[in-house]
This record gives sequence, structure tokens and C-alpha cells, in this order.
Amino acid sequence: MAADTAGAVEIRGALVRLRRTTGLPVAFGGLVDSGRPQIRISELSGTNTLSLRSLAVTSGNGLGGKAVALARPCAVTDYSSSRQISHEYDAPVAAEGIRSVLAVPVVVRRRVRGVLYGALRTAQPLGDRTLSAAMAAARDVEQVLVVRDEARGLLTAARPEPVADPAAGTAWEQVREAHTALRALAPRITDPALRSELLAACGLLSGPQPAEGASLAPRELDVLACVAEGATNAAVAERLGLRPETVKGYLRSAMRKLGAHTRGEAVATARRSGLLP
Repeated sequence: MAADTAGAVEIRGALVRLRRTTGLPVAFGGLVDSGRPQIRISELSGTNTLSLRSLAVTSGNGLGGKAVALARPCAVTDYSSSRQISHEYDAPVAAEGIRSVLAVPVVVRRRVRGVLYGALRTAQPLGDRTLSAAMAAARDVEQVLVVRDEARGLLTAARPEPVADPAAGTAWEQVREAHTALRALAPRITDPALRSELLAACGLLSGPQPAEGASLAPRELDVLACVAEGATNAAVAERLGLRPETVKGYLRSAMRKLGAHTRGEAVATARRSGLLP
């Protein structure tokens, strides 16, 4: 399959934000085709035709291909007459009636994963403000892809067969670290299916829970998972994107539900109850 659905959603949102912040009449973009050195344009915003839909832009060709090859933003004032690019895609560009175009690559860990385009229907410079807004939109997509990559990596790491002896030091600590990392990532995932998969993996790592007993709210469990790794309230706040006072509140609530008087006692009780691995 070409670009994944969740990534396409992020591209679409970035294009809408780009047009809203800059007033650009047209924006479009897409992600790298799986296993191929090309971008597949999957998302259109403000277009009058479907001429650009599903266009495969090969690295090095046209404006977007140049942005992919150089891994940096590129722009032309008049696409059809520019001598700075090759012209394999003149026909669909002309059919849409766009002339001044910029292309900004989405770069994740030094690898181009997609391209965002912004365009005018007149031949005039796009300006630094527009370029900055396009780069900010590309960074938004980049951050989402980074989080999703981390989440999928953790899911993969969480799937090996269960540790034969739960008390076996290093292996079991790795399971606990994966559980904490997954819980910290889950709230940052915008794709509901991926977020559910993450939380399901957390449940597998923590093991079966008894039918009766204390239950914790998701954020209380997130905080307690970080505390179980020895994190301070300040460190927990930074990791989960919360205020330190909010972390204290969640921790107090979790301790009360677990009947614990100390942080360590709360962690131990949560582990005995199957709430933490």
C-alpha cells in the first residue's frame, strides 16, 4: 500500500493549517510510497481539479522531487517557465492553474517521508512568511511521524514471548520500561486505532487483572508507571506533558484508591493487583 492512512490524515490537517495561516489558495502533499523513491500526492486542499491526485513524484524530478533529493525547501515563481527544475509534471500543474509553488520536505531522522506544497495561481514570490509557515507545518507532520515510529517500535518490542520467571531481573525490568514508555506515548497518538493498540499492549505487559479490586484512571496509571521507574514528580510532569502539581494530584488520588501511604507502597500494591507489570 502507498502512504498509510494515519499519516495521510496528518498531511491533510497540516495543509488546512498552512492555507489558514498564509492565505494560500492551494495546498497539496503526500507521503513516500512504501519501498519506492517517490512521493504520492494523496491530499488536496483548495484545488479546482483532480489533476494532481495520486501523482507520483520521483526524487529529483519537478519541484517536489528536487525538495526530496536535496531534503530542503524549494520554490519557483513561475513553475512552467522555471529553469531551476525539470518539467515532467507540467501538464497536471497547468491543468490546476497554479504557477508560483513551494515544496517543503517532511524529514524524519534524516530521511524524507513526505512533501507539503503551497501554491498561488499567479506568478509572484511567495515570501519568507509563507515559507516559514510551510516549514512549521512540515515540522508538525514530522513530530507526529516520530511519535508513531516510537510507538510502533515499542509495540514490536513488547510482543516477544513472556518472561518465564517474572522475577528475572534485567528481562523483567525491560518489560516494565516498555510498559511505562507505551503509557507515556499513548496520549500523544492522534490515530485512535494505534492508540488502542498501544493501550492493549500495556494490558498484555501488566498481565491479567483480578475481577475485583482497585481501578485507576488512565492518567493515574500513567503517573504511577513513571513513579515505578523512580522518576521524580518533576520528571513525570516533563515526560507526560503535565504540570508538577497535576502530577501530585494524580499520585495522591492513586495512593488513596490503592490504600497506600507512600509512593513505593502504591507501586507495590499496583503490581500485586495486576495494574503494573
